[in-house]
Amino acid sequence: MSLRERLAAQIRASGPMSLAQYMTACLHDPDFGYYATRPALGEGGDFITAPLVSQMFGELIGLWAVETWSRMGRPAPFRLVEMGPGDGTLMGDLLRAARLSPAFTEAADVWLVETSLPLRDRQRRALGDHLSWAGALAEVPAEAPMILIANELLDCLPVHQFVRTEKGWAERMVGLDAAGALAFGLAQVFPPPFPAVTGAEMLGAILETSPAQAALGDEIAARLLADGGAALLIDYGRAVPGFGDTLQALRGHRKEGPLESPGEADLTVHADFPAVMAAAAAQGAQTPQILTQGEFLVRLGIGARAEALAAARPDLSDTIGRQLERLVAPDQMGELFKVACLHSLGFVPPAFETYP
Repeated sequence: MSLRERLAAQIRASGPMSLAQYMTACLHDPDFGYYATRPALGEGGDFITAPLVSQMFGELIGLWAVETWSRMGRPAPFRLVEMGPGDGTLMGDLLRAARLSPAFTEAADVWLVETSLPLRDRQRRALGDHLSWAGALAEVPAEAPMILIANELLDCLPVHQFVRTEKGWAERMVGLDAAGALAFGLAQVFPPPFPAVTGAEMLGAILETSPAQAALGDEIAARLLADGGAALLIDYGRAVPGFGDTLQALRGHRKEGPLESPGEADLTVHADFPAVMAAAAAQGAQTPQILTQGEFLVRLGIGARAEALAAARPDLSDTIGRQLERLVAPDQMGELFKVACLHSLGFVPPAFETYP
């Protein structure tokens, strides 16, 4: 039985499921889920992330981590955690850049939080077996300060969608059409499970909420407040509340219908940074301004790093220039991708100082 057939059978037996339930099944079903069975990253896969665009991305995050650790008072030991580490490229580049500070690498207790067994295998091949793995942040030992990195993690956490109709708000559900195929439908909600928002009276408005994203912000903040440290969250998404359907399915770098191939395509949504930051702030964490990826990388000196690489490899200068543009240009990854920072009291991580 395929995942499509299993979901159809479940809907026939129990009724339509929420979009969040559908996303969870498609991404994490142990037998057919995308991340559980066939995650495909890189140019030959389904999607490409910033660490795979250029080594500059991971190197600068490595330098950010070293400077953050220094501003924290150089604690030893501390937990260096990456959530959703993909194929291990980001952590590999981060650790290579961090070798400039031997004390940092000696103090770092490195943990990768990964639920996908295929990706864990790729991470071990890339990084070796000397690191530690966990299936959830809660499994990473506490009672030590933490520096946490999460690149393109929020976007694969499930969302609920609500649509404004003439009768009020209705939740978008996944059910079956007359032919037995997966189809979207609506289920009335009284009252809506979210506070009143400006523009919500417009018919057809779609509001996405992600308790899972907010819960992660809450969990990370609680850890930082208890043990100290900072977290860097990088993803495509919005920096202010808004409306719209952002669900998309990607396979072979092309978009397809989200119901077209359950478990065979990556399902993503835009990160809801305002909700994540609000949850973290409610815990007491410091939440500086949200930056665009372009702003963040420029503040960390990506221009100078690109010039140094081009000087060392003149034959690759054009390639390095294109990589730089892809990471920071507003019409590429520079504007759509945002960077948020959560941290404990007593210091401010680099790039998030107040600017005039």
